[in-house]
Amino acid sequence: MNIVASVKDILAKRNIIVSLAAEDFRKRFVGSYFGIFWMFVQPVVTVLIYYCVFQLGFKSTPPGGTDAPYVLWLIPGIVPWFYFNEAVNMGTNVLYDYSYLVKKVVFKISILPLIKNVACFLVHFIFWLIMISVFLLYGYKPNIYWIQTLYYSICTFVLILAITMLTSAISVFFKDMGQIVNILLQFGMWITPIMWSYTMMGAKSWILKINPFYYISEGYRDSMLYNVWFWQKGRLTLYFWGVTLVLLAISTHIFKKLRPHFADIL
Repeated sequence: MNIVASVKDILAKRNIIVSLAAEDFRKRFVGSYFGIFWMFVQPVVTVLIYYCVFQLGFKSTPPGGTDAPYVLWLIPGIVPWFYFNEAVNMGTNVLYDYSYLVKKVVFKISILPLIKNVACFLVHFIFWLIMISVFLLYGYKPNIYWIQTLYYSICTFVLILAITMLTSAISVFFKDMGQIVNILLQFGMWITPIMWSYTMMGAKSWILKINPFYYISEGYRDSMLYNVWFWQKGRLTLYFWGVTLVLLAISTHIFKKLRPHFADIL
């Protein structure tokens, strides 16, 4: 199964993907008194903590030639991370969550990693609206560069799919995969310049650019604060898509090879 075939398959199954994603989104809050409120508590509290510590406490100022408050520099970097972190964590265990569908011969198992991705994307869109609202409250006027964050959201979506196609397949045979992914994501948040600037690394800053998520977090900031188009970073754009598409091709191939054994193990 190549990438083109995968895209065609996704388009053909788009209705069932959206339907299952919406149901996944809804059932998370069944029986919860505050419902969807809980989905936003931890990310919002996280931002508030960093705001109090860095902006109010340490009086931190953003690098990169902007006079924006630290919180406005932080939010564009951390909002896509919330999406990435949740979607990769949940996507890794998706075959367990939908084991009853995996055992159905007629069901297209390869679309399952997409379901968690789409469900988390719905939450990300709400956070995107919150991010825009915060900028407006600080007196920033909308500009055409803000639209570019939607492009970087697509980048995040594809990167998540490339990762979860691999991790979800492996987790069926290696149940510790979910725990390993969770730990790696905790490291990932700190080695990605989300709360600190890559310029702090000096001449070694190129090491950070190896991480594909660097392209996304910096892209959000370029769009919201620095007015930089993605094609102005041509080499980094080519690198990101090259790595992501190669990873997607490899993970899709591995998923296809392991797929016949999923039902037997689950």
